[in-house]
Amino acid sequence: MDADLDLLCTAVYCTADDLLPDRPRNARRAVSDAEIVTLCVAQAIMGIPSDRRFLKVARKRLAHLFPSIPSQPAYFKRRRRLAAQLEWLMGMFASQSPGWRDDLLLIDSTPVECARSRETVQRSALADAADYGWCASQHRFFWGFRLHALFALDGTPRALRLVSPKLDDREVGLTLLQRCDLAGGETVIGDKNYAGRDFARAVSALDATIVRPRRRDEPGQGPHSRRSGNESSRSSGRAKTSSPSNATAPAPSTASANASSNASSPSPPASPSTTNSDAPPAYSPTTSPNTVESLI
Repeated sequence: MDADLDLLCTAVYCTADDLLPDRPRNARRAVSDAEIVTLCVAQAIMGIPSDRRFLKVARKRLAHLFPSIPSQPAYFKRRRRLAAQLEWLMGMFASQSPGWRDDLLLIDSTPVECARSRETVQRSALADAADYGWCASQHRFFWGFRLHALFALDGTPRALRLVSPKLDDREVGLTLLQRCDLAGGETVIGDKNYAGRDFARAVSALDATIVRPRRRDEPGQGPHSRRSGNESSRSSGRAKTSSPSNATAPAPSTASANASSNASSPSPPASPSTTNSDAPPAYSPTTSPNTVESLI
């Protein structure tokens, strides 16, 4: 499929116009909510951060798609009012991507630096929310936030969360996995920050497997993986059966084997409902999500 900006804007407009509720007609409002959403997507695709410069370019390149291009103040106000609808539509667009059901996921975090000088930190409006954190890749401290993300291999965002850099990566990562719509059997690839028995056990309880590089104090070579509880119990059972020392040992009873496997491995979560997930849920402004990570 060819990358066509006009085709993308048309698809986004039709989807947003079908999903967003109808607003009361206003004679002074010449641009609909779906058109504002489409302009926001086009601005992100074109990579123009300045609203004034983007609207100037849109009047030349997108005038054949939009009967009316709003002014810069009107565009900013409408986009701010549609923040909840934009976040909800982000989840809807992501759910239609092929990577939404991918069983191989990538989890990582990156610093979001907001200031460097002490004077800027003291004057910043984010002083009550931002904090200092350590960036291991750049070997320095930074002031701001840390963005945690869970992505599929094709770039489809599955979960996002912007938090304080003081929070542990394993705690935030487990929250992302719990909020993500997992089908079971996923493999999550992360770095050494996601090492730990408790975290691996919690991921196994979600019927997923965490794969990460080995630490220097860990034996063995290659990546370190933690299988789910059912897989580890089955592999240990095969190892005991194939061991020469257990060749003449009597086989345990079925009841004791089931009891030992249930005691040593956590039970997987209940299977998801079999309701039709293709039909998009209706948007309700009163129940709009508060953060991006609750959407996708």
